[in-house]
Amino acid sequence: MAKSRKDATHEAVRRASRIADPREAAREAGRPTGPAEPFSGGLRREVLPLLVLHYIQGEPSYGNQLMERIAHVTAGVLSVNPNTMYPLLRTLESRGLIEGRWEHPERRSRRYYSITDEGREEYARLRGEVRPFLESLSRSIEEIEAEVYD
Repeated sequence: MAKSRKDATHEAVRRASRIADPREAAREAGRPTGPAEPFSGGLRREVLPLLVLHYIQGEPSYGNQLMERIAHVTAGVLSVNPNTMYPLLRTLESRGLIEGRWEHPERRSRRYYSITDEGREEYARLRGEVRPFLESLSRSIEEIEAEVYD
């Protein structure tokens, strides 16, 4: 006999709730652990670098521009502030994935970032790696919506 959507949802919740600690769940999934909640933490840790590399591969961008584009494409679900964006940009730059150049080198102005060859490779890797995470989030949201609103 086929399971109803509600039964399938309850089964998924039962399986997921066997691991009470989100950090333990992240460890089992092979993801880095930290104090962040898995949903927002995963978005920041996994999706944010992907989006930054995605946007700067087309044309150089500066930090505020990237924050605005990410806020727009995620409809505010992934809000990014300077305390998140600029450390990420510095990290990506130190890893050789992006390169920053001042708009006016003689004084501090906008710093435009462009992707490097290594960054293109990392972007391709992240595209493959992050997609299952996004699909999982999408399925989870659909199941929650079906459970509550159907």
